[in-house]
This record gives sequence, C-alpha cells and structure tokens, in this order.
Amino acid sequence: MELKNDRLLRALARQPVDCTPVWMMRQAGRYLPEYRRVRGEAGSFMDLCRDTARACEVTLQPLERYPLDAAILFSDILTIPDAMGLGLYFETGEGPKFRKPVRSQAEVEALRLPDAERDLDYVMNAVSTIRRELNGRVPLIGFSGSPWTLATYMVEGGSSKDFRHVKGMLYGNPEAMHQLLDLLAHAVTDYLNAQIRAGAQVVQIFDTWGGALSTPAYLEFSLRYMEQIVAGLIREHDGRRVPVILFTKNGGQWLEHIASTGADGLGLDWTTELSDARSRVGHRVALQGNLDPSVLFARPAAIRAEVARILDSYGLGAGHVFNLGHGISQHTDPQRVSDFLEALHELSPAYHPQD
Repeated sequence: MELKNDRLLRALARQPVDCTPVWMMRQAGRYLPEYRRVRGEAGSFMDLCRDTARACEVTLQPLERYPLDAAILFSDILTIPDAMGLGLYFETGEGPKFRKPVRSQAEVEALRLPDAERDLDYVMNAVSTIRRELNGRVPLIGFSGSPWTLATYMVEGGSSKDFRHVKGMLYGNPEAMHQLLDLLAHAVTDYLNAQIRAGAQVVQIFDTWGGALSTPAYLEFSLRYMEQIVAGLIREHDGRRVPVILFTKNGGQWLEHIASTGADGLGLDWTTELSDARSRVGHRVALQGNLDPSVLFARPAAIRAEVARILDSYGLGAGHVFNLGHGISQHTDPQRVSDFLEALHELSPAYHPQD
C-alpha cells in the first residue's frame, strides 16, 4: 500500500522534506474529550488496550483533529511485564502498579519470556487493524519501554521517586539485574519485531527512567540493552526501511553514546538544546523534539514564539522531527495543540528550502 505522507520516514532518513514532520507523545489521550468518552465506554485502561476496535478508534482520533504526520499505537509500555504474570493494575491517581514485584534472584529466575504474537496478540491485532484503517494516510509508530524502564516498574512495583528497590538491586546484586535486563531485552526485541510484522512502520523505545542513572550505570544497565535490541530488530519490511527512535528522558548528556547504537533517531526532552545536540551528533542521526509540553498552557503568541525558537535552534535542512519533550499533559486545551501545529506548518517550510 502506497504511503501518501512519508515526511516522518524521510526526516528519520535525513532526506529532504517540504516542512518539518510532527507527532506528539501521548497524542491519543485524556486531553481529548473524544478519548475520554471511549475510555469511559471501555471500562478499565487495559480493557481499552485489549479492545481492538476501540484501541484503533482512539489511535486515529488525533488524526481527525490535527494535521499530524504519524499515528502511534495506543497501548502501554507495561504490556510485557503484564504478560509475564506480574498482575498489572491501575490505581486512580497513582498510576500503574504490580501485585507481584520482582525483588529477588529467585523471582527473576522464575520469570518466563512471553511470546509476543501469542501472549500479546491483542497488541498485534490493534497494530494490523490500525494499519489497515490508516490506508496509507500516515505511517504507524509502534513502541515499547526500554528494559531498564520496564525493570524499574517491575522491581519497584509501580512508579517511584527514589528508585530505592531497583537501584538497590543494581548496586547490590548486579548479576540479577543483568539477568532481568537481558530477559527484557529479548522480550522487547520479540515484541517490536512482532509489531513490525503486524504493520508498524517506525518503532520507538521509551527509556523514561534512564536519566535517573549515573553515567556508568546508564551505559551498563540501560544503553547496552537498547543497543542489543536495535541490533536484533527487523530493519527492512514491506520494501521500506523501518526506522528506530530511542528516547531517554533526561539523557541529553549521553547523546554521542546513544547516536552510536545504530538507531535512526534520538528523542530529546526540553532540557537539551537542539542546536547543541545537532553540533554534537552531526548527521549521524535524526533528532526528535523538543517543545516543553507546558508551553501548551500558554497563549497562542507564546506557543508560536517557542515553536519558532525550536525551529531556529535546529536550523536549516533535513533530519528534524518536531515533537514534545515528553507526553502531552491531560490538562492541555485541545485548541492550544491546534495553535502549536498551525504555527509549525506556517513557519517550518522556510527551514526546508526546495531546490
């Protein structure tokens, strides 16, 4: 099926585009009233993820409202540990939790590697359905959490501010931590490859908690396993290259290392200046980002000014995918997103002069 809009794929390949492509992390989510309606009909969050028709519906909702250059699968990063039998549930106001956290060598050794196409078939059903419904309109992004980020939730039993359990394992029993991370790296590779076979045309690895580590710990316990995953991914499918984006939140100090993994794109949060990132990694990778999501609480003029500043920071030429520096807030007014995208589409063509 011919792709009608391939700006995202071209930008990730550092090829010329007519304007800067854009998508948003969490673009299908609670800030949209139409999402809240479907979420209410579905029951629980995971019920929504497992309902193929509704997962497809909410994935496509932002594309009906906004001129975005990609759809991203509606799912959750914790599907893999859920498939491992850890008892994922969501506590209102507190986020995800696991009934059976993994904190000992014995508990690590008891984990089994899930089969993505069997144990996570509902995700693959959603991917294939979304891809069919998109009908070539824009590319579909699949995703997973990084092994380190998945491990933090699995060992902590949920979200954490101090990471005392997972860092306690990392420093106190590094062998068990490496065993857990290696298992998760195999699971993520299998999971992303299954998504690619089902129809995902780009994949992103979310390393949400990599930035909580020291530099030596990041390189050994996070980046090493993402590099292992990148090396094991399907990189050509349906006659096209399948780009891989790595996003480590608060990871700007490690850009050179991340650029050496074989990934096509690096996601940046708002704490790293695009001009600095581009000078450091050159043309080795595309750069994705990096509007602070809180800018969308400002007036249209301020949003426009920040969009202009970020475009200017990256500068002329290909290799920039516009995005937020993290997921959009549930409290965002959908009109502010329209203001953001209007500014981007008006201002970005000047940064892509056509011969």
